[in-house]
Amino acid sequence: MTAGDCGGKGNTHMKLIFAIVNGDDSLAVSRALTKAGFFATKLASTGSFLSAGNTTFLTCVEDHRVDAVIDIIREKSHKRKQFVPTSQPMDLGGSIPVEVEVGGATVFVTDVERFEKL
Repeated sequence: MTAGDCGGKGNTHMKLIFAIVNGDDSLAVSRALTKAGFFATKLASTGSFLSAGNTTFLTCVEDHRVDAVIDIIREKSHKRKQFVPTSQPMDLGGSIPVEVEVGGATVFVTDVERFEKL
């Protein structure tokens, strides 16, 4: 079984990892996962707070390899500060920028009950 296979019928020791990564870190995460032998499906996604571009990675791995995937994502996904306009108008017709923290990753891990590659 390769790192990207999710097994077949009856294999109950697999996990599906959903990782939502900032668009600025997407290429680094993708390259690092591939270099480590993991396969991922990438989906373009958009965050609701800043309407910024993200990439959602779907990766299926054996239970014991989950931490390795999360370590790669943690290493390649960086938080950063960014100024965004507020909806509070200034007297001069503009808006007041507010500094927020963006980036990093949000990761969900779920059990895989069944997987078939057809």
